[in-house]
Amino acid sequence: MKTIAQQLNIKSFPFEIHANGNVVYHENSDGYWVKREYDANGNQVYWADSDGDWCKREYDANGNQVYWENSNGNWVKREYDANGNKIYFENS
Repeated sequence: MKTIAQQLNIKSFPFEIHANGNVVYHENSDGYWVKREYDANGNQVYWADSDGDWCKREYDANGNQVYWENSNGNWVKREYDANGNKIYFENS
């Protein structure tokens, strides 16, 4: 499967696609790429690359990261009180 840069016949690298001030796609001249997704608050919620690695994140209404998981099977859970103080932590 061709990368986005290959499909568009891009010859100048690094090639990037931006949305709302964030880099959502980055590709270098070797064909290595990284895709990112962001929530409405600008928090990165997903990341994946051409090597098959990925990472997911979840945030609470205050922007605190409450969950993190990656393609290696690692994960982290956190909880915060109303003042933003971490009250719970657990990981794999």
